[in-house]
Amino acid sequence: MTHGFVLAMAVREARSGRKQIGLYSGAIALGVAALVAIISFRADVAAAIHQQARGLLGADMELRSSRPFPEPVQAVLDSLEGSGTAVSYITSFTSMVLAPRTGRTRLVDVRAVAGEYPYYGTIETHPAGRWGVLRAAGRLVLADPSGLVYLDAGVGDTLRIGDADFVVAAALERIPGEVGIQAAIGPRVYIPAAHLQETNLLRFGSRARYAAYLNLGDGAAASAFIEEYEDLLEEARVRAATAADREESLAEYSDALGRFLGLVGLMALLLGGVATASAVNVYVKRKLNTVAVLRCLGASQRTVFAVYLLQAVLIGLAGSAIGIAIGLLVERSLPGLLADFLPLEVGTSIRPGPVLAGLGLGLWVALAFGVLPLLTIRGVAPLRALRRGFDAPARRIDVWRVATYAVLGLTVLGLCLSQAPVPAAGLAFAIAITVTMCALWVTAWALMRATHRFFPRRAPYVVRQGVANLFRPHNQTVSVTLTVGFGVFLLGSLDVVQRNILDQLAFDMRTDRPNLVVFDVQPDQVAGVERLLRIHADTSLAPVPMVPSRIAAINERSVDSLLRDTTGQRPSRWALRREYRNTYRDTVVNSETVVAGEWWHRPTPTVQPDVVRISIEESLAEELRVDLGDHITWDVQGVTVESEIASVRTVDWARFEPNFFVVFEPGALEQAPQTFVMLTHVGDLEANMTLQRELVVNHPNVSVVDLRLVQETIDTVVQSVTLAVRVMALFSIVCGIAVLIAAVATSRYERLRENVLLKTLGAETRQVVRILGVEYLALGSLAAVSGIVLAGIAGWAATRFLFDLRFSLPLLPLAVLGVGACALTTIIGFWGGRDLANRPPLAMLREIAE
Repeated sequence: MTHGFVLAMAVREARSGRKQIGLYSGAIALGVAALVAIISFRADVAAAIHQQARGLLGADMELRSSRPFPEPVQAVLDSLEGSGTAVSYITSFTSMVLAPRTGRTRLVDVRAVAGEYPYYGTIETHPAGRWGVLRAAGRLVLADPSGLVYLDAGVGDTLRIGDADFVVAAALERIPGEVGIQAAIGPRVYIPAAHLQETNLLRFGSRARYAAYLNLGDGAAASAFIEEYEDLLEEARVRAATAADREESLAEYSDALGRFLGLVGLMALLLGGVATASAVNVYVKRKLNTVAVLRCLGASQRTVFAVYLLQAVLIGLAGSAIGIAIGLLVERSLPGLLADFLPLEVGTSIRPGPVLAGLGLGLWVALAFGVLPLLTIRGVAPLRALRRGFDAPARRIDVWRVATYAVLGLTVLGLCLSQAPVPAAGLAFAIAITVTMCALWVTAWALMRATHRFFPRRAPYVVRQGVANLFRPHNQTVSVTLTVGFGVFLLGSLDVVQRNILDQLAFDMRTDRPNLVVFDVQPDQVAGVERLLRIHADTSLAPVPMVPSRIAAINERSVDSLLRDTTGQRPSRWALRREYRNTYRDTVVNSETVVAGEWWHRPTPTVQPDVVRISIEESLAEELRVDLGDHITWDVQGVTVESEIASVRTVDWARFEPNFFVVFEPGALEQAPQTFVMLTHVGDLEANMTLQRELVVNHPNVSVVDLRLVQETIDTVVQSVTLAVRVMALFSIVCGIAVLIAAVATSRYERLRENVLLKTLGAETRQVVRILGVEYLALGSLAAVSGIVLAGIAGWAATRFLFDLRFSLPLLPLAVLGVGACALTTIIGFWGGRDLANRPPLAMLREIAE
């Protein structure tokens, strides 16, 4: 037998079963399409980041600080400006803005710009070209469209920011380097820095971010600047970032996002591999007699094996080619779908790397999953051509079959590792797939044993016959359970995790719970704010003081000394460098639990006269490497306060309470400069808007967070992320449907024989239909329940250990999903067997004979 014979036979066999091959190739195509789209998109994003790196930062270097730049740093910047280097400044802070014409208010992110920023890239506005008005002399403002829509304002309207009125010059369309979802979290408003002081918003306790942008000409100059002034910036707690740093961080972010979506898309390719295995299995079962004839004609086992292996290759090639075309089309839609999470413009193009990767992956998966059922061909003896019931003796240990299983396992592991953001995630994903598949297989096996052992002998005939089909020879129980159960597991897991995240982030909107947060209240404004709350609010909590402070030393070791220490386990840098908002009180709130030490019962310390007692949150104590009895020295607006840790608390940050990392005992900070935060509930929407408007008019520096808006933002963000994941999951679900259809087609031959016997014995068409319905209803129910149980377990594990949140099982959505999966399985089963139920026995006998 020649290679030409192998090719001719493979083409002939493929042509005779082109409908089935089209179905199986389609399953491979969907998996390849998902991965090609993701791999291509990752390459597009990487190219866009590289091309737009400096435009994303808007400069060669950015210096950032949580307080005004110290004198030594400012002197360096002034010196650079004097030598011709362009420097721009942006001061950012949150504040309330009022639209006088409509009376509506909104918490926004105010950014005061001074200088020629940006030096690279373009900030798009509508009307176009209005960014330059920030350098004009007038009080003009540029605002995000989302903020303007909420305020019911537009170009030409007036916005009141603090004590100053600004005219809206344009709406911001796109700012390079910032993701669109930021506008939903905090709409941006840009004003000229020349008018910042007129707002009177930056008072004591106001949190602001200060940034300087430098146009140094190239990346080498930026690196040289950091090297020269690294110690000065470190001492002043000023962070520096270059365009190269921004490019690297964005590349890591986009790659992690792409690989996560790739893991979901990988599901589709693996299901496509299952479909290929089903395809080859169908051919093997239906062509065993043909194989025996070929053996009688002199074909060797190797030749016959090569014929059907080549068919698997053809399935893989055809599916990969179709999948590449679909994937390239999907690639073009991903930039729009993920636009809210990308800080740059992403173009699409056909790249040879992803195309070749898709072709190779599709072909390899088709081969890896197709070889296993092909191994059966090796045991077909020529005698089977004369005696159809003859089967060669089974081998005790089939080395090739064991090796094939090993290759399959390594293939799945390799694919998971190649797509995962980190190897640990890929390994966990591969284990999860294996455990899920094994659990579904065990469930199917247990069902077959249980139905055979506890057969419903007193049930009606159609029920008994339908249930018997679950454990008859050549049954579909395993294939359908794996396919449908895995699809339900995938969708159910996503839904469970999403709902638990949203539930944990959802605020309690009962009438006895606060829905407004009023902060940055100065001490002399407390009485006035409380008066407004008594008029408009339903309930209010007592004002809670907040005292800004920084850590100066721990156990008499200064922060600078701790930061320079490279030996042993030192405290976390962020915990040492950050600014804390501490409070003082004599009671423990509902969201706290003391887990070590004791809460103070008297306002005066019993340790040292000049040492006050504090209670520290448990995770912060771990970060600072401190415990009960340790001393922390605080810098409170230039005044040193010595404290001793008297207790350690756990804090439920998910509960809406005035939570703090550090709580001082009464009598310690009352005389320190401080601001207050107030929590209140306003049930009526009109009263809510009136209260916010009067707060802005009477106390412009006071800000209000409306928890309803926060909740809407959280829902938007989570749903946007879930949408991107579900698009990839859709490929897997469609693949699962293709595999299910393949499973139905696989059993066609057995159903022909069964229906011939039933109709010959006098069964009516409606009885045959009911038997079919009972079988697929049982299969769908089993698969759906199995998938839901596994989804609940996976969702619990992800919620508790990955996101560290409380878990609740959404029973109703899972029940709806299960009913839908069961109905879909039944419908596909009916669709696959609809023609068999209505055909006469003689026509079916002729098809069997063929």
